[in-house]
Amino acid sequence: MKPGPGQYALTAFLEILMLVTFLSSLALTAAAQDVAEDTPTLQLDAPVGEPVSALVDTAEDYAAYHSVIADLRDAPIGSANDLDSAMDRLTTFYSDERLVRAWIAYTAMIAARHPEYLDDVRELADYYGPQAAMSGLMYDPAYATSFTHSADAQASVVDALERDTAQIREVSERYRAAAYDLQTGNDGRWARVRARDRQDRLDAITNAGEREIALDADISSLVTSGMAASELFQPASAELENEAMTPQLSLTVGETSANPDRTRIGRILSVAALEDLSTDPQRSSEVIDALLSDPVVERCLAWVRLDLQQCVAAGHFKYEDSFCIAEHALLDVSRCLGASTGNSN
Repeated sequence: MKPGPGQYALTAFLEILMLVTFLSSLALTAAAQDVAEDTPTLQLDAPVGEPVSALVDTAEDYAAYHSVIADLRDAPIGSANDLDSAMDRLTTFYSDERLVRAWIAYTAMIAARHPEYLDDVRELADYYGPQAAMSGLMYDPAYATSFTHSADAQASVVDALERDTAQIREVSERYRAAAYDLQTGNDGRWARVRARDRQDRLDAITNAGEREIALDADISSLVTSGMAASELFQPASAELENEAMTPQLSLTVGETSANPDRTRIGRILSVAALEDLSTDPQRSSEVIDALLSDPVVERCLAWVRLDLQQCVAAGHFKYEDSFCIAEHALLDVSRCLGASTGNSN
């Protein structure tokens, strides 16, 4: 039976409908692809670590200095090379402002571990404005010691300074004793060893600032922990770790340092406060950089270099270098870096 005219018409209609549907589908697919290509997509970068602030970077040099002090507690003292190495490693930190800046930056990290003190500073900034607060702390660093909760921050800083200088004095005594042992030991052999390298030694002290400073990555991660720098290198023990990882709040300042200098400690607290208030990185960096300078300590360390050079120049025997290290490269430096200015002038 042949199809009638109506059936031809229906078939044609269905075929046209299928074709239209197919073409529409293609059009929608193409449109979707165009939209996908034109639509911006969120690109997530691979996570990166937090940038290290300039203050932390500077503080690492102070930790590196105490890594040298820690090494010298047990370093051999049996040859001329041993004495030269100790002198070179120490004097690397005594050129220009290197140690002073690192010393202030590191102890500021300790002060920054006291949130109540930083809250006081923020309240001041909220009331007067951040720029006014920063200017006040910059031009009168001692003002930082007058905040309600500054006492605990001061106590932690003074305690850390006393711990650090105590370790320097301990190593100084070791090298002082070695000077006498070297002179009298080995049948007096050292007493007959002439110091014929005086100019080389003096040149090494003069050019000490050209040597690089390195710090182990594991220690670098502890710079902001609130520990005294000397404690970063103590033998691990649960008791020590518990004490060191928390701010030293139980310190009686009078027990540790009879007269901690208010301006010196205030400068350290001010640096901690300015780092916390930072809203304009460039401005805060300029302000902090200005405070990472203590003229009294800088002058004290300048005398250390001069006295060390004079001691070395005056030495006739090599064992005398051990005394120069003990007296000037260690003991005098401990006096410069204390909480009080009594011995820094």
